[in-house]
Amino acid sequence: MEELQARHRKEQKELQSKITSKKKNATKKTRKGVNDECERLEQELKDRQEAEISALTTTDLDDEASKLALDDRHEEAEAKASMNQDELNRAGDTADDGVHFVQHNNETTMSQGKAKKPNRQKARLARRAAEQDAQIEAAAQQAANMPDQRQQELSAMKAETEKRGLTEILIRPDGHCMYSACSETIGADSAKSYNEVRIATADYINQHGDDFMPFLEEPLETYTRKIKDTAEWGGHLELQAIAKAFKTSINVLQASGRVDRIEPESKTNNEIWLAYYKHSFGLGEHYNALKKVAA
Repeated sequence: MEELQARHRKEQKELQSKITSKKKNATKKTRKGVNDECERLEQELKDRQEAEISALTTTDLDDEASKLALDDRHEEAEAKASMNQDELNRAGDTADDGVHFVQHNNETTMSQGKAKKPNRQKARLARRAAEQDAQIEAAAQQAANMPDQRQQELSAMKAETEKRGLTEILIRPDGHCMYSACSETIGADSAKSYNEVRIATADYINQHGDDFMPFLEEPLETYTRKIKDTAEWGGHLELQAIAKAFKTSINVLQASGRVDRIEPESKTNNEIWLAYYKHSFGLGEHYNALKKVAA
């Protein structure tokens, strides 16, 4: 099963790369056909993988059931053979008394019939449960010995910001964090709210739909409505729209020291900095704002 799951993950990754390439190269005229083809390829892969998992699971269950049934038949045959041998031995000891033999034989048969056979299936299930408990305990021990990723990321980010002369502004991790972080540093003339940044982002994507549609998995209107009216998380596409809508460069700093720079359509002296976290906040990925330390 593990080998099958590994192959499935590889196939999904390869298909996603293929779909991304197709959508990126699609034109306005061919976009609908490309999207339909991508949906078909995804559905075909999903159906095939589900069928393979189902077939493997069914085979494993059938094999286990057959093995248990065979073990039970062997067990029953052994009990019968033991009982018959017992009867033969007793018959030899009482050959001179036919009536007594018949009566004693009946009692022996009834006694053997009442004997409780060991349940090998229950024994197997108990062993499996014990093995699973041991695996869970080993996993917990391994997790306890792993380094604290949150603390490591926080320490590394602090070192990177200090090296660049930046100070961090904490942003609430509520789904709006990327837009809130941008709003802290965009607009030298007047402060922006995260909602204003969301609206500007959605408007820019709507106005330049041809640039963004190849990367969307849903209709443009649905996508931009989520940006405006919900706490949907933002990512690289939205940062591109923000950079162009506000004509500012955006630098995204990671704890590893990597900086992703997103440029507007024309060169500008305006720039903002964001800190990007993967492990340090409850909701998962998170953005904080960064500002240059005053001299």
